[in-house]
Amino acid sequence: MSVPRSVAVERTLYTLAAPVLAAAPNLSPDSTLNNVVQLTGGALAVGGWMLAKKGESGTGRKILRGAPLALAAAVDVVATHTTGWGPAYLDALLAAAWAAACSAVLPFSRLGRSRHRPALATAPAPAVPQAAPAPSVAQPDDGADDFTRQVRRLWENRGMPGRTIVIKAERHPGMPHDLSILLRSAEPGRPISALSDADIAAAFGVDEGDVKSEPVVRQYGREGGPAWMQAHITPDATERRRKAPTDRDWWNHRVGGERGPIPRSELVKKVRDPRRKVTHYIAQVPDEFGEPRVNLHALAAALKTKYDEGRIFITLDGSQILVSLWDISPLGQVFPATRELLTPDENGRWVTGFLGNGQPGRNRVYTDRGAAHGLFVAPSGGGKTQLMALHVAADALFGAVVMLATEAPDEKTAALGRHTARYGIGALYMVRLLRVLDALMDIRGEMLWGDGYLHDWDPRLPGCPYRMLSAYLDEFLSAARSGLYGTEIMDLAERVSVKGRKYGIGLKVAGQSIYVQDGFTQLLCENLRENCIPVVLKVAPKKVTDMFKALGVAPEHIPAPLPRSFSQEEVGRIERVMRGEPEPSASSNTGGAGWIIEGKQPDVLRVLFMDFNGGIDEYFPDTVQTLTDHEIRELEARGLWFDWNEPPRPGEFGPVPDDEDDQDDEDGDAAPWQSRSTRPSTASTRRDTVSSARQALEAIQALSDA
Repeated sequence: MSVPRSVAVERTLYTLAAPVLAAAPNLSPDSTLNNVVQLTGGALAVGGWMLAKKGESGTGRKILRGAPLALAAAVDVVATHTTGWGPAYLDALLAAAWAAACSAVLPFSRLGRSRHRPALATAPAPAVPQAAPAPSVAQPDDGADDFTRQVRRLWENRGMPGRTIVIKAERHPGMPHDLSILLRSAEPGRPISALSDADIAAAFGVDEGDVKSEPVVRQYGREGGPAWMQAHITPDATERRRKAPTDRDWWNHRVGGERGPIPRSELVKKVRDPRRKVTHYIAQVPDEFGEPRVNLHALAAALKTKYDEGRIFITLDGSQILVSLWDISPLGQVFPATRELLTPDENGRWVTGFLGNGQPGRNRVYTDRGAAHGLFVAPSGGGKTQLMALHVAADALFGAVVMLATEAPDEKTAALGRHTARYGIGALYMVRLLRVLDALMDIRGEMLWGDGYLHDWDPRLPGCPYRMLSAYLDEFLSAARSGLYGTEIMDLAERVSVKGRKYGIGLKVAGQSIYVQDGFTQLLCENLRENCIPVVLKVAPKKVTDMFKALGVAPEHIPAPLPRSFSQEEVGRIERVMRGEPEPSASSNTGGAGWIIEGKQPDVLRVLFMDFNGGIDEYFPDTVQTLTDHEIRELEARGLWFDWNEPPRPGEFGPVPDDEDDQDDEDGDAAPWQSRSTRPSTASTRRDTVSSARQALEAIQALSDA
């Protein structure tokens, strides 16, 4: 029988060491070899005695392993104290006996190396067949697997809750205690009406929150309906969600539940954009549940923020939902305007600002129906002049002729006026501008194009004999209330809004309201709205609904009011109260924030910022475009092209009256030379005289010239 190589080597070493062990004490009793053997053997003997006294596990193997050196020390001591080789060669006999004994105990010494012991070959234990579950009493054997039969037996032992039977049970992979069961009413033709999640949880000995039941839809080869139910028992998954929830687990628990901010929604993907510092949550609602319903305030709480901070924005696309959570509200940030952003592309679109979801919000200088109109609505301090300046720059960069009229002067409109072909102040200036626009529609309607024919204005067609014209009317409603010129201003604006687009004339109206009751006609509002992309800034919460209804927005798409501030609340209020310190002042930074209405639904927008303090020349082209020579000659022939800041000219607003017709007749009727469109009412004239010094001066000048 062959032995391991290590055993053969160790036996050979013992055989060779035996003569040396017998001869060394006799040849040199004081040699180093004798001393080493005796000291080592003695130390092992003492160590073995101490191990034996402690009685620890494995002591026998350790003593047996050190026995060869301890015995060698004993043989060496005996040989040292005998005379010569001793009686009857006792030294040689002891050395030979030592070698034989050590070789004999080698198998036991190898057992001491417990980490390297080979496993003993043992016969496998015979398989004990497990008893198969007993067949169900409530339903016949249908060939179900063992697990389903075990669940059936458990269900029956629990009293068949809800008078139901288990049709099938399935384990969840990787979850030893999670399963799904398919239940059916025990009475055919009867619905399941008395089975709750609590009943199922009690049957399986889990918490009610670990059970989720759902109806069963009829499938091919299987019935469905109220007599069926499917239940998922998931204690392991619940434990995992509690200790280490995934993004999808968190969404289902906090957002997508039946009573969550977005009911029945399921998280599809979570995306982090570190450059823009925004986190996007993409969710889906099953098609059968219709359009998603979103509770913004509850969603903000689930995302550990507040709606008033303006960090959450929702984008709906059918049954998909995009939730954008910004680190800092994009509406509270400043997006500087640049010439590149304001320059229209080949489709006439340019960037007005940025939406709440981070997309650029774009406006346009023309549409497929002609020149684009404009409608800007904002209260005082809402950023209306900033917005109008962006549009003026975009039109100028497109190569259009820009004219600006405002009801009252201010610093920013005066700076804009230097980059326009015409700029003036007051209702008189505005009505003269509108008269020119009205006449230009007739003049341009007779100007032949490069091919010798007449065409409606289209920037994509070659040979156009005139440039696009954008006319800006700031504080339009204030001018439209003028007792002397208000009616004509409204009539002319309405006429230009109808036909101007066909002749490359865009009417851009800015004001604080678009309500009909404030002087805006319904036709003017509709024409502007249909041929432009309206922008509404910083509307009071109570006016949001009425404002968007007037703009034709469906009730289901009317947005919630914007918060009063987009700054995050400073922490430490309790400490400030305890120290008696005042609260930090709220930052009113909502100027320039509002909505842009390009489609059916308004989108939240933060407009670009144009730095008037640093100068605005860089946003505009070097050349200011003006009308063609032909247009100017035609306007001069009609008496419309002159300095519009002049006082009213004789006959400009009607025939010059005779002296005897200057007074009203006895019946109080106005003079017959006054046209219906320019005849002011007594009440209007008196009101304007009291409220506006400029309008009073204009009225006095008109009477003096008459």
